[in-house]
Amino acid sequence: MSLKVERDGMAFTFKGGMLPMTVMELASADPEHIREQLAGKLSQSPAFFHHTPVVLNVEHLDEPHLALERICAVCRAHKLLPVAVRGGPDPVKQSAWALGLGWFPPQEADRPRSLESVPVSEAPVPDAEDDAPPVADEMAGGRIFRGTVRSGQQITSPEGDLVVVGAVNAGAEVLAGGSVHVYGPLRGRALAGIHGNTQAGIFCRELRAELLSVAGNYKRLEDIDPRLLGTAIQVRLSEAQLSITPLD
Repeated sequence: MSLKVERDGMAFTFKGGMLPMTVMELASADPEHIREQLAGKLSQSPAFFHHTPVVLNVEHLDEPHLALERICAVCRAHKLLPVAVRGGPDPVKQSAWALGLGWFPPQEADRPRSLESVPVSEAPVPDAEDDAPPVADEMAGGRIFRGTVRSGQQITSPEGDLVVVGAVNAGAEVLAGGSVHVYGPLRGRALAGIHGNTQAGIFCRELRAELLSVAGNYKRLEDIDPRLLGTAIQVRLSEAQLSITPLD
C-alpha cells in the first residue's frame, strides 16, 4: 500500500471555526421524561431532528453521570447527536469522555448567559471572484458587513445586531447576539439572538433561507410558507414559535 504525501508534509491543520451548536438544557435526568418531551418536539418540528448535534447542559442536575449514557441513547433514538456535555463535577467529565463526548466547563466559568447556540468567531474570507473584497465595519455593540457572504463563510456579531449590506448565499451563515438585517437575498442560514435574546429578529429583502432561528427556535426552508419566499419579511419570536410576516 502506498501513501500519498502532501507537498507541504502536513496531513491536517487545526483552525478556529464558528459552528452554531444547539444546547439542550436538562432540568431532569429521567430518560423517560426526556423521551416523552422529545417525542412531542419531534411531532412539532421533524426537520430540526435530523442528525442535529447538541451539547447536553447538565449544570442543574444532581449526579447526572449516572443517567448520561441512557440520556444519550434517548437523544440518538430521536435523531439528535450528542457531541459534548456542559457542566457537572469531575464524574460527569469522566463519564462524558468514556462515552466519546467532549466536555465544557459550566457557564459560570465563562461569562453568564443563556445559550441556544455556542459560537466561536471566525474572520470572513474574501472570495477571489469579487471585484472588491467584502468590508466589515464595527459599530457600537454590533457589526456591518458590506459584500456578499459566500458559501462556507460565517459572519457573526456576538454582542449586537449584524447588518449585511449584500446577499447571503446558500451554504453561508450569519449570526448575531441581537437582530440580523440582510439588505439583499437571504439564501443561507440566519440565526438571531444566539445568546437567548428573545427580543431579537431577522429582517431581509428577499427570503430564500435554508434555516431561520431566533433564540434557538428554528424553522427550515421546508417549514416556511411558500407564499413568503422571495419577499421582504421579518421574523419574530411569539409564544416560543417563530412568526414570519411580510415587511411593510
